[in-house]
Amino acid sequence: MSRIGKKPVELPSGVSASVSGQTIEVKGPKGTRSFTATDDVTLTVGENTVTVTPRGSSKRARQQWGMSRSMVRNLVQGVTTGFKSELEIQGVGYRAAVQGNVLKLSLGYSHEVNFEIPNGVTVTAPKQTEIVVEGQDQQLVGQVAANIREWRKPEPYKGKGIRYKGEFIFRKEGKKK
Repeated sequence: MSRIGKKPVELPSGVSASVSGQTIEVKGPKGTRSFTATDDVTLTVGENTVTVTPRGSSKRARQQWGMSRSMVRNLVQGVTTGFKSELEIQGVGYRAAVQGNVLKLSLGYSHEVNFEIPNGVTVTAPKQTEIVVEGQDQQLVGQVAANIREWRKPEPYKGKGIRYKGEFIFRKEGKKK
């Protein structure tokens, strides 16, 4: 029995959901998102809730039950509040700036790194050492943040690089004489 799957997804005020076949479409203040579930689950929309039920007791049906409920929950959160990932830059001379649709990163290389911001995501740099990635799609927000972090991962000796806000970097001791 899926503990996650059996909980109904609450629809806040201003959010509407409609099901056609195996596709659910959620509309809210930040836009519209949709998800197509597998044939192993049934999606039903109540008055203010969306319920996911399995179509059998097979292992795959039980797996899809919890996963589909989580996907519907992410759709509802995406159209109401959205998702946000914050990055910090540490290092002397390391900085970030947004110019149009390009994030310009100065990370100690011989050249400046130009990162193209994909559609569906907004990237801002409130300070030179902070980057905020926001959007409706949790997977896309996380992937863009990971791609930005990939340019200069934090190193274990001085901690220089791009890290997620609040991330702990295990520090190593340097050489001894």
